[in-house]
Amino acid sequence: MESRVLGNTDIHLSPIIMGTWQTGKSMWTGIDDAQSEKAVQAAMDAGISTFDTAEVYGNGHSEKVLGKAIGSHRQKVVLLSKVFSNHLKYDQVIDACNRSLKNLGTDYLDLYQIHWPPGAFGAKPVPMEETMQALANLKDQGKIRAIGVSNFSLDQLKSICEIGPIDSLQPPYSLFWRHVESEALAWCRDNRVTVLAYSPLAQGLLTGKFGPDHQFEKGDHRSSNRLFQPDVYPHVQEALRALGPIAEKKGITMAQLALAWVIAKPGVCAIAGARNARQTADNAKAADVTLTTSDLDEMDRISRPVTDLIDDNPVQWKW
Repeated sequence: MESRVLGNTDIHLSPIIMGTWQTGKSMWTGIDDAQSEKAVQAAMDAGISTFDTAEVYGNGHSEKVLGKAIGSHRQKVVLLSKVFSNHLKYDQVIDACNRSLKNLGTDYLDLYQIHWPPGAFGAKPVPMEETMQALANLKDQGKIRAIGVSNFSLDQLKSICEIGPIDSLQPPYSLFWRHVESEALAWCRDNRVTVLAYSPLAQGLLTGKFGPDHQFEKGDHRSSNRLFQPDVYPHVQEALRALGPIAEKKGITMAQLALAWVIAKPGVCAIAGARNARQTADNAKAADVTLTTSDLDEMDRISRPVTDLIDDNPVQWKW
């Protein structure tokens, strides 16, 4: 699998990154640790070198499972983790990073990201200068190699870039969720900030596996996703029916088509979650898919009746 350079670093990422939110189990249903470990190992076998996690995914459980699955292969992979919005004071950042290192069984992270901006989810706002000072010191100590942000607006991204170097932005981005395209995507490309797109499959919608009457099990956070709400979901289903023939013509799955669309954008990698080995192996194959300009134009046209229904709020869930 080809690699892509992270920001202004010499760190190389696989264009398909395995995301491990579901590995933490919290807010998901039907997740099995043994299957999660096999999914990570299958990802490595399929050429996926990069793995994204966070301290808040199951309160460290995702990191622990990921670290166990990687085992002795640490030098062959790139590890990304995140510090949550309630841990952005100087000492909290240091402590959170050390916990993540312990959970993952490593002495360094390739990329450490601020998961949500200061003040998110009711956390007490912390000056970004204080958070960045902690991150800069961790970098000086060799505990992290690069710094990134997640769920930041363009204005927030610009502000933090004035304090110190930022090599990545992690926003929600898929064929059905395209807020980042309004301004941030071009700015990131011009300023060599790599975009790490999360939910590139629209939390499973773009796999085509959820029918018109689908109901999530109790405890599955996806029931709050705005794309699954009654005013949008019928239009999602129409778009999926129109996308099906494109995937069929190319002999690929709907998921591979959706992932290929994301990584066709310059400077963008796709973070795709998986709960078993089959899913990670299938996701990896998206890196080999070539989409023509005609394909991209047609997919853009098909998605617009969905994206036109979504307001300017970039948060995917009705929390």
